[in-house]
Amino acid sequence: MKFSLRQLEIFVAISRTASVSRAADDLSLSQSATSTALSELERQFDLQLFDRGGKALRINETGLQLLPRAVELLDRAKEIEHLLQGHAGFGHMRIGATLTVGNYLATILVAKFLQDHPESRIQLQVHNTQTIVQQIANHELDLGLIEGDCNHPDIAVQPWIADELVVFGAPNHPLANQKQVSVEQLLQEPWILREKGSGTRETFDKAFHSMHSRLKIRLELEHTEAIKRAVESGLGIGCISRLALKDAFRRGSLVPIATPSLDLSRNFYFLWHKQKYQTTGMREFLALCNAFTAGVTRSDLVNLPDVA
Repeated sequence: MKFSLRQLEIFVAISRTASVSRAADDLSLSQSATSTALSELERQFDLQLFDRGGKALRINETGLQLLPRAVELLDRAKEIEHLLQGHAGFGHMRIGATLTVGNYLATILVAKFLQDHPESRIQLQVHNTQTIVQQIANHELDLGLIEGDCNHPDIAVQPWIADELVVFGAPNHPLANQKQVSVEQLLQEPWILREKGSGTRETFDKAFHSMHSRLKIRLELEHTEAIKRAVESGLGIGCISRLALKDAFRRGSLVPIATPSLDLSRNFYFLWHKQKYQTTGMREFLALCNAFTAGVTRSDLVNLPDVA
């Protein structure tokens, strides 16, 4: 065999970072050793895996064909190494979650997984849906847990649990005590919303698709907690997952606004690259997630620890 696992590891690291120096840092190698290993791999097979433009590297079509196969081989090799070393855990997993899922479900699930499998290691990243989808497509993550739609042709999507957004306001807001609020009334109010690219914003925009130009958007924020604080302060009304509002509704610091004419339903999903080898750890984590929500019809009905 003309290539080594180390060469493939370096190729994958450069693919993910688009930089020899950053790949070298990630692998704790010298820049010269990293560059030499890539050059040797390309020389051995008389091909190029990257297009060069100065110091910039851009993976080419040949490299794109190799990348998923190299990632799969490395994942299998790591499982074999873990087994030969006699470890009981599942090695290292890179999981990405969108903000609602990450802040309210994924952290609990990761903690439970690590309690059950203390020799395992998980890197959890929390970003918006657009970023998680891109990271899965680039093989930067093993699994994604998202709250928005994904139509990427290279990504497998599996439904997890239903979720629902809810319009909400401060307890003293004029719309708070009404039995039913019309869309026309909502269009008169200032809104505090999630940013473009988030699954929450995508669901909201779909609900207002024909009236979006009439919305009075005062603030766009990346974090649900910031939106909740802004709405509590009377800056406007918001719309985020019932899951994220569960404790605020319980305390009475925020209240739901009844909007039966809006369709704010959606799902949480699992994502992985279609060419990704599903390790035992990935399968075990997915099983844990499904067991955690078994028999529950909607995310905010999951039994979670109360927040004071």
